[in-house]
Amino acid sequence: MQQLPHGPFLVGNDGSLRPVRDAALRFAWRGRGCVATLSDGQISLAAQAGAVPYTAEHAGARPGAFAALGAMPGDLPQGWRLRLMPDHRVRLEADFSLQGDTTATALVSAMVSFALALDPYLDRLESAGMSASPASAEGMVNT
Repeated sequence: MQQLPHGPFLVGNDGSLRPVRDAALRFAWRGRGCVATLSDGQISLAAQAGAVPYTAEHAGARPGAFAALGAMPGDLPQGWRLRLMPDHRVRLEADFSLQGDTTATALVSAMVSFALALDPYLDRLESAGMSASPASAEGMVNT
């Protein structure tokens, strides 16, 4: 089968995608940086879901933010992970196996499903004082 190189993928005549190097698709959802990586029939998705407020800026919001983070892991869908990064950004992650050949349609479908499933968790984080930071896709910078 002939394959056409396109970015980090080889695209087959049937539309199948095969990564030839690290393949990451970055997108934004509700102002948050998200990334989808593809490897061996598996897609890994992650979103910078928010950030714990700094003590110097919103000391009163921190206890509620940490309480919300402590309660959330048990409510996440099966296979999802919540991570608190060293700079206090909150990251939600999930891995999915793609059935059959990986196509652009399957990849975009997984990305959209993940983004839509994020909504109730983003709402909870926002209610606890953790909104998207302007630098959420690249990391936080406090100047």
